[in-house]
Amino acid sequence: MSEIKAADVNRLRQLTGAGLMDCKKALAETGGNLEAAIDYLRKKGAKVSALRAGKETKEGVVVAQTNADATHGVIFSLNCETDFVAKNDEFNDFARQVSEVALQQDIKELSALLAARLGEVSISDRLAELVGKIGEKIELRSFYACEGPCVVPYIHSNKKLGVLVVLNKLRTEAIEQVGREIAMQVAAMNPVAVDQKGVPQALIDRELDIAREKARAEGKAEHLIDKIAAGALNKFFKENTLLSQEFVKDPKKTVAEVLRSVDKELTVLSFIRVTTQEG
Repeated sequence: MSEIKAADVNRLRQLTGAGLMDCKKALAETGGNLEAAIDYLRKKGAKVSALRAGKETKEGVVVAQTNADATHGVIFSLNCETDFVAKNDEFNDFARQVSEVALQQDIKELSALLAARLGEVSISDRLAELVGKIGEKIELRSFYACEGPCVVPYIHSNKKLGVLVVLNKLRTEAIEQVGREIAMQVAAMNPVAVDQKGVPQALIDRELDIAREKARAEGKAEHLIDKIAAGALNKFFKENTLLSQEFVKDPKKTVAEVLRSVDKELTVLSFIRVTTQEG
């Protein structure tokens, strides 16, 4: 029997999504022939991810969860090809288990999450098993973790969009409630940053360039161009940074004013917004 190399096993796993032991056995049974091993897995009923490689995974679910004292949160999307699978109980149960592992093991990055243990196998191997069982391309992606005095999660009713908001005060009933309302604001309005200071300089430069070109196209005097662009930028900040936005539930107030009505020092430190359409 020819020697089965670890590199060949890894290559077969990448091509097929099959589990480690399944790939080792397939290569052993086929004398290390990669193509024959793929056929072997197909004949054994192990679904092959390579057959779905070109498929889009725009369906799925977003999971946002925090620990018991709401100081640590995780959010990610588990993607699949069809809405039918997104509603599958086993698919959703796997998503729940992944979120629990991420919180319990204090995982910060996607690569670490995929390598983490879920029972006797890694999450990556469990994911491959799920692909084989369900028969669709399934991907775990857009994983983020955050910490703070109070982390509030929100999942939109269709489970395809989720938000984590980090507030600067410890959780109380009132703070948690307003935090959820702000998370819903993030979901609906998709701000680019918490405030003006958080907007990337590249985006600021782009908005200024657009405003200048628009003003020139409208025939504005050249000496007024920069002033007009600055005004357009201020409007952009007001409409696209969270604390300056009009509060959806009461447009007479900004988000910052709503937060201060609960606690004069209450504010948002950060937020994360994830949808199944990303990536």
